[in-house]
Amino acid sequence: MNDKGILVIGELNIDLILNSIQGFPAIGEEILANEFNVTMGSSSAIFASNISILGVDTTFCGMVGRDSFGQFICEELRRKNVNTTHIVESERYKTGITVVLNYDQNRANVTYCGAMEMFNKTNVPVHRFADFKHLHISSYFLQKGIQKEIPNLFKLAKDNGLSTSLDIQWDPENKWKFPYQDCLPYVDVFLPNENELLMLSGKPTIGEALMLVGEFGNKIVVKQGVKGSTCYESGRREFCPAFVNDHFVDAIGAGDSFNAGFILKYLSGESVKESLRYGNLIGAISTTASGGTTAFESLASFQQARQLFDLTILQS
Repeated sequence: MNDKGILVIGELNIDLILNSIQGFPAIGEEILANEFNVTMGSSSAIFASNISILGVDTTFCGMVGRDSFGQFICEELRRKNVNTTHIVESERYKTGITVVLNYDQNRANVTYCGAMEMFNKTNVPVHRFADFKHLHISSYFLQKGIQKEIPNLFKLAKDNGLSTSLDIQWDPENKWKFPYQDCLPYVDVFLPNENELLMLSGKPTIGEALMLVGEFGNKIVVKQGVKGSTCYESGRREFCPAFVNDHFVDAIGAGDSFNAGFILKYLSGESVKESLRYGNLIGAISTTASGGTTAFESLASFQQARQLFDLTILQS
């Protein structure tokens, strides 16, 4: 890798996580949760935080409210060695919040977008793109203020010599109006999960979806949870199975952690096979602690968790 760092443009929010609940609540009824955690959320921040802990120089660009949650997010990112110079603190809008209800290996989310929807192209340091080696953007559908500019941002990044990656995440409105024909030619690594790819393409199988979307993209990397991951490029598919995990807590941020592992190896010039394998490992380690960043508190704690996880794999 060269000495330049990566720039992450994305949404920022707090996760309020309720674990060990007995099913999902019904209207007019109340259930109990046995565990509760407050962590830094958002696909973009989890990716940035975890890839920074893994050793990649990372800068974040986004918006929070000038409130206690916004302060918490910025402090957490700085604690993970993420540069927060380009995070805007809004006086008018509150920091976004996601309430997460975990049940077994499924979850339901409710998100208040707040400041993340107000973030717009005037907040992006396009004049500094050449200072970075890679641009990553997450959560296309949540970023209403910048949504239409995202294809242009990727084109500008490519014009400045950057490599690029995108994870669109789920569409809360279930409309899936993402202009992949215009955007993906400027995206080196597209990182949907299997359900997102199927919804985006309107196709019933992953093979058909890859053929359709892959016509416009470069590397299409599909996260498939416990099944593993697949990379599609120039008509060829490479599959990597998932790691065995006997210490599952929740899957929050597992896909974002996969992204961090894959992009780290991609930027290092590793093979697709090794990038998929490392992405699967980082995603699996993420599920051993509550929230998307808890398993990556520091490089030392990550290395300790990895040793335990590798030992678990060898014993399984």
